[in-house]
Amino acid sequence: MTLVEQVGVESIMLAIIGGTGLEQIKGFKDAGFKRIATPFSKSRVIIELYSINSNTVAFLRRHGRQHNIPPHKINYRANIWALHAIGVKEIIATNAIGGINPEVCPGSFILPDQLIDYSYGRYSTFYDEDLKRVTHIDFSVPFTEELRQTLKSSFHFSNGNSAKRRTLMNGGVYGCTQGPRLETAAEIRRLHNDGCDVVGMTLMPEAALARELGFKYAALSLCVNWAAGVKDEELDMEKIKSIAEEGAEFTSQVICDFVTLNYPKKGLARD
Repeated sequence: MTLVEQVGVESIMLAIIGGTGLEQIKGFKDAGFKRIATPFSKSRVIIELYSINSNTVAFLRRHGRQHNIPPHKINYRANIWALHAIGVKEIIATNAIGGINPEVCPGSFILPDQLIDYSYGRYSTFYDEDLKRVTHIDFSVPFTEELRQTLKSSFHFSNGNSAKRRTLMNGGVYGCTQGPRLETAAEIRRLHNDGCDVVGMTLMPEAALARELGFKYAALSLCVNWAAGVKDEELDMEKIKSIAEEGAEFTSQVICDFVTLNYPKKGLARD
């Protein structure tokens, strides 16, 4: 019996993990939700379902339905396990980041191809209990290149049909910090010296857990502010909120176009 059969739900090929700002996927029809039990939490993971062109897409709010779970408290193992349980094969992760590289300014996007993990104390593997043998995964390239390139094409398609043009950095290094506080200017200088282009708080251990369960995984990150000390200006939280909301609208469009362009109308299945 497969894991999907055990939980009694249909197989869904694609999942979107919504980060800060992306509370729903506009352009999709609401198709209900699932509550999935996992070995990693007493609470069930809520996965919302949306449909477009006869395709069903899973949507998981990383910070919870009330956006009240901080980055270091997210149950990453439960989230990834639940998506695996309903048969998901591909994950597009969205998140808000701070720009370190001058090319990643507020309002722009990046499709990172590498990361450095500065977080700590998070459950970061499925392979730590009741093991028959120690398991190592190849994490040399943490994001699936094929999925990244397909997402890039969808971004440019959406951008070409938008009244406002947005910039995209294809590739770059994502630095994952612990949060929930923002970083000091000295910490950002360290990240810059380490080669980080942007800074965020949530793609690890999410990306590693996705690799352990065999997902294709890519991230579309929206820059909502300059990282500390990059520019001589104070953080404007209202401006950050505005950028996040506008960016979420465009991100929804990219996701809609991604599904429309890359999946047949009857069922999510592609090579």
